[in-house]
Amino acid sequence: MSIFSRLSDIVNANLTVLLDKAEDPEKMARLMIQEMEDTLVEVRSAAVKAIADRKTLERRLTEARFGLEDWERKAELAVVKGKEDLARAALHEKRRSGDVVRGIEAELVQVDEVLGRYEDDIRRLQSKLDEAKAKRKTLEMRAEAAGHSIKARKVLHDARVDEALARYDRMHRRIDELEGEADVLDKGRTPSLKQQFAELESEGNVEAELEALRRKVKSGS
Repeated sequence: MSIFSRLSDIVNANLTVLLDKAEDPEKMARLMIQEMEDTLVEVRSAAVKAIADRKTLERRLTEARFGLEDWERKAELAVVKGKEDLARAALHEKRRSGDVVRGIEAELVQVDEVLGRYEDDIRRLQSKLDEAKAKRKTLEMRAEAAGHSIKARKVLHDARVDEALARYDRMHRRIDELEGEADVLDKGRTPSLKQQFAELESEGNVEAELEALRRKVKSGS
């Protein structure tokens, strides 16, 4: 599965938007990183080849310049010896050597431009790759945190909540048992003398209030 169609798509891509739209952001991040790394290998390989080409051109340029200087010396020597035909021939070779030198120099300029583009592409691609790796790390941390949260909630739900409910039930059961015991003790126990007088006083108060109500109703009639 190819996410990017060319290098410019990679360096111009908005990774955040792509990952937000993805059904599986972690998988998408891994695919992005893999494609970026593969592309980076290709660009670096091309850059290595360009560097090798440049070294070859530099060697050829050195040889061509040496030939140019050599034909110039030969032309001078021929003039000194009065061999104008040889001098003329040497000057022709010098001119051809000059054309070769200029051609190689032009090639070197082109190779340097290509190398500059490769270096820029590698820099931008590496920056984008670092960004993708950072986003993948963030996604992994979020996923791990979410997993821990879910696990913790499950543990709380499965263990602590059940345990709390069980303690609550046991507490109410114990209260019910204590209240039952108190009822049983009260039913089988003879009221104390103090309790008996308290009941008599309570009954007397009620009778007094009842008599007061009778008089009030009678007087009103």
